[in-house]
Amino acid sequence: MALGYASPMRFLLLLLVNPILVAQPSPQLDHRWAPLAFLIGEWTGEGGGGPGQGSGGFSFLPDQDGKILIRKNRADYQASKDRPAFSHTDLMIVYNEPGETKLRAIYFDMEDHVIHYTVEPSTDGNSVQFVSETFRLTYRKTGPDTLALKFEIAPPGKPGAYTTYIEATAHRNQKPETKN
Repeated sequence: MALGYASPMRFLLLLLVNPILVAQPSPQLDHRWAPLAFLIGEWTGEGGGGPGQGSGGFSFLPDQDGKILIRKNRADYQASKDRPAFSHTDLMIVYNEPGETKLRAIYFDMEDHVIHYTVEPSTDGNSVQFVSETFRLTYRKTGPDTLALKFEIAPPGKPGAYTTYIEATAHRNQKPETKN
């Protein structure tokens, strides 16, 4: 079977067009998320604390054309002698209030908690704290694809007097493609 003129042209066209289709640019990460860039992705974690030894995962992903970050979290706890096994899910939205320089976050969970946080990234870009009078959630980069996290609670009437409730570690499931 002889190759006609059209076959080599189709082959050449396919070679030229295929990389263009495959190499579509990934969405750019909005500059406001630069201090939180180390969090972007999907994570698997393990830890312990007040509710006991748990496992689960969370994600921090841009949404609404990159105007907000959404964290979805799930923690699963095994049964103990005092309680049956249970799961905890929550949602946090990180946003920039128009006219403000500090990032903010609002948190919701299945237990009807609503927490308003101020977001305080470190100057070196390796950690961030989500802070309210009663709660403080800290993520600290421990490697290219690993984190340590700590959730602290202040006792009633003692705002800012945090004690550790949960400590955990997490590893990134896969690194997202982003351009800065």
